[in-house]
Amino acid sequence: MTRRVLLIEDEPNIIEAIRFLLTREGWQVETHSDGSDAVEVVRKVAPDLVILDMMLPGKSGMDILRDLRELPDLAALPVLMLTARGQTRDRELAEKTGVSRFMTKPFSNVEVLTAVRDLLAQASRP
Repeated sequence: MTRRVLLIEDEPNIIEAIRFLLTREGWQVETHSDGSDAVEVVRKVAPDLVILDMMLPGKSGMDILRDLRELPDLAALPVLMLTARGQTRDRELAEKTGVSRFMTKPFSNVEVLTAVRDLLAQASRP
């Protein structure tokens, strides 16, 4: 069964790097770059995992995460949040909001793969 990842990111270089990395590992990667309609895109794509940038045009990743956690059918969806700002305050706010994992840019390929594998494995446990 192919796992579907939705990458919500607005930096073309990061989009291509993550798409290449995950596609090579067998994941189907959908991408979206605007925060304003991200929740609707999550519903439409129905991913197994969302990789979400914190700073997006239209709506912040933190607001998108908050919206996802308030929806009963998406509340348990694994979300890996990416940020260029690795401040403790951002991490704490994301954790309080219900992020599954938090990663600071720049990150290595190994870090991304490990996080995605771990989150999908946790999500598939009963």
